Amino acid sequence: MNITDKITELKEQKNALILAHYYQRPEVQEIADYVGDSYYLSKVAKDSPNKMIIFCGVKFMAESAKILSPNKTVLLPASDAGCPMADMASSEPLAALKKQHPDAAVVCYINSTAEVKAECDVCVTSSNALSIIRKLPNKKIIFLPDKNLGEFIAKQIPEKEFILWNGFCITHKKVTPDSIKELKAIKKDALVLTHPECESAVRDLSDFIGSTGEIISYAKKSKASDFIIVTEQGVLHQLKKENPDKNFYVPGNTMTCINMKKTCLEDIYECLKYESNSIELDEELRLKALTSLENMHKYVG
Repeated sequence: MNITDKITELKEQKNALILAHYYQRPEVQEIADYVGDSYYLSKVAKDSPNKMIIFCGVKFMAESAKILSPNKTVLLPASDAGCPMADMASSEPLAALKKQHPDAAVVCYINSTAEVKAECDVCVTSSNALSIIRKLPNKKIIFLPDKNLGEFIAKQIPEKEFILWNGFCITHKKVTPDSIKELKAIKKDALVLTHPECESAVRDLSDFIGSTGEIISYAKKSKASDFIIVTEQGVLHQLKKENPDKNFYVPGNTMTCINMKKTCLEDIYECLKYESNSIELDEELRLKALTSLENMHKYVG
C-alpha cells in the first residue's frame, strides 16, 4: 500500500477532513478534500461535520480554523510551518500603537497570529479588505501586518488615513520589477497577474492585482493564453489543472515559500496516525480573536 492509500484509509477510519492551501505541494493538493485560500478553508472546516481537521498550510491558518471551530481537533502536519509576515506583528507593540491612535479602527490581515487578531477590531482577507475598510465608520485605520497590501488599499481609499505596520511577505518581496520585465520581453502578450502582497513597483507593472483565488478566476475567464503569475508558485498546480490549454510563467526563481512547502505526504500520514501537532488556544484569547473574524462576516454580509 502506497502513502496515498494509507492516508486515504486513515482519513476514512478517523472521519478526518484534509484541507490544503493553494501554495502547498501538488501532491498535497491532490490528496486534499478541499483546496483554497486560508479563510475559505477555515470556513470549510467550521461548516463540515468532520471532528478532525488536517490543515495543510502554516500555523496562522490552522489557528484560524481552531478559532472558528473550538470543539474540533485541528492538526497541523508540519508543526514548524510558520509565516514570517505573521510573526512580524505582536500584541504588545500593537496595544501601544492603539493607545496612540484611540480613534483608529484596527484591521488585521488574516495572515496574523491569534494574539494579534485578539487585539483587532476586524480581520480581513486580500479579497475583501478593500470592501470592508470602505464600510468602516472610522476615518483612521491601523492596518497590519502587511504594509504592501495596506498601501494597495490606502491608494484606493484616499479619504482615510492609514497607519501601516512595517511587515511584509518574504516570498513576495523577493520578486523584482526587472524579473517581470525580462519575462515580458520574451512573452510579450502575457498578462501579469499579481498578488497585492507584492511591492508597489511590481504592482505597477500588473494587468490585474488580486488574491490567489481572484488570480485563478481571472485566468480562467480571460481569453488570453499566456500569463505571468506573480505569487507563490504553488498556485500553478490549480491554474494548469483548470486551464490545460493556457501557459503560466513565474518571474525568476524566487516565488517559493519554504514554509508552505514543508508539508509532505509523510507528515500528513504521521499526523493522522498519531493525531499529533494539535492546535490549542487559551479560551479567553480565542474568544477575543473570534470577534475580529465575526466582524469580518458582519461587514462582508
